[in-house]
Amino acid sequence: MSQSESGRYSREFMLKAVERLEAGERASALASELSLNRTIVYHWRDRFRANGAEALTSKRGRRRLDALAAETVRAPRPTVSDLAQARAQIAQLERLVGQQQLDLDFFKDALQHIEDSRRPSDALGVTASSPTSRR
Repeated sequence: MSQSESGRYSREFMLKAVERLEAGERASALASELSLNRTIVYHWRDRFRANGAEALTSKRGRRRLDALAAETVRAPRPTVSDLAQARAQIAQLERLVGQQQLDLDFFKDALQHIEDSRRPSDALGVTASSPTSRR
């Protein structure tokens, strides 16, 4: 039986349901086969994605994991020096992008100049050539 005596599902049962869902099985079909509400299956999947198989525990263990996850999710606020460093890095990257754009424009113009100077081919199948050098 998939439920324990207390009415909770075993970790193995929840894990197998999540694995089937992750493998591409439709949640509504899976939930109906397991006699569950599909939101429960989605809830298990979300817990599994957030904290792995360890998240599929009893309610008491889940509360402990949820508290731990909430502590790790809270990122420290950025300091003024972090913001200044990020702005400096953004400015450096913008300069680099500008330089790359100048290079692209130069090579595009050079290619256009070369193509304009090529002689047109006179016959079918004959390749066009550049003018001869005047030595």
